[in-house]
Amino acid sequence: MTASEPDARAPSDEADRYGLVGAPSSDELHSLSDLAASIFGAPGAAVTIFTATSEHRIAATGTEPSVCALGESLCTLVEIDDVVVVPDARRDPRLANHPTVTARPGIRFYATAPMRSPDGALVGQLCVFDHRARRTTATQRDALGFLAARATDILELRLRSGQLSTSLEELTEARDELARSNVALSHFAAQVSHDLRNPLMAVRANAEVLAGEPVIRADPELAAAVERIADAARGMSGMIHDVLSLAQEGGRPTVREVDLGEVVDRVLLDLSPLVRQAGAHVEVEDLPVVPADPALLHSVLLNLLDNSLKFTRHGIAPQVRVHALARPGWWRICVTDNGAGIPPGHEHAVFLPFVRARPGEGVTRAEGHGIGLATVHRVVTAHGGRVGLEPAPEGGTCAWFELPLDQPATDRHEAT
Repeated sequence: MTASEPDARAPSDEADRYGLVGAPSSDELHSLSDLAASIFGAPGAAVTIFTATSEHRIAATGTEPSVCALGESLCTLVEIDDVVVVPDARRDPRLANHPTVTARPGIRFYATAPMRSPDGALVGQLCVFDHRARRTTATQRDALGFLAARATDILELRLRSGQLSTSLEELTEARDELARSNVALSHFAAQVSHDLRNPLMAVRANAEVLAGEPVIRADPELAAAVERIADAARGMSGMIHDVLSLAQEGGRPTVREVDLGEVVDRVLLDLSPLVRQAGAHVEVEDLPVVPADPALLHSVLLNLLDNSLKFTRHGIAPQVRVHALARPGWWRICVTDNGAGIPPGHEHAVFLPFVRARPGEGVTRAEGHGIGLATVHRVVTAHGGRVGLEPAPEGGTCAWFELPLDQPATDRHEAT
């Protein structure tokens, strides 16, 4: 590197990174410039930073802030790794012919220290100058290096403060957007609840009317079917209320002791037409009592069993097994089937809303919108649990969810 070349390690974008070009002067940097001049007893000092093409004097004592082309000032004429002191510039071959030295009065004394970013890049320099030649002490030179480092600290602090301000603005925007989304979700939940409940009320009312008809009462099997319709409508109405209340801001499960065996019995009653249609065999082993929201657990098991009965292979009757595994502090509930299985790589994606794994060849296609497993995931995680899918040992899928045993009971009003 020649004496006329700037330090090749100086990045051309440092000034832009610090946001200094065109920005108001910094009082802190002016104070450092004043202090540097005072320490040397000199009339002038300056804080200078570099861009790819220019030098920006961003704070100055005894002169004004200015901009000049790179190489026109003394700053880049001296190779600088540490504090450099030139007692008399007219006697220094690097500086003697520079216009600022040959001028009347010209600069005679010149001292400078590098300003380096934390990664070692040359950002600029802190310079002291005088129209008289002068000698310096080791203490003055050390002080100049110290002040140059503090000048860099001020630039870094300014940069970090700007970044923090930007981050706070982004967080504020995200918070406001989340609040708007929660309000919209609450309104949507209320609308969906209204739109779904009205048809269910009609089903329930008509079922109750049918139950009172003599022709229905005269046929025990038909009467039982009508009662199942009414019971399913009542259960579905409660489930809609609880699932949608969980979607509202602040919604939480209503926790009490729940017999999972009874929940599965009710689910299978709701799914009995599908079980008969598919010719399925469903085996339910002993299931525990767990702290949970009964209506939301009904939704979880309804979705898992519904998937096991619908996503089947051609010509193979569904075989479904519901069982539980005890874990320290947890219960793992498993729904295992011999069906289509989940394509590799989709085990996590299917828990996202509106995502459905595409059935492979020889697999029965089932209708749906991809919200069942998303609901399962939301309900289980709201209980502090986990949910997942694994290949079943003999083919098919094992869908499991885990519930902790230490959930405190809550009252209904806390969930709405």
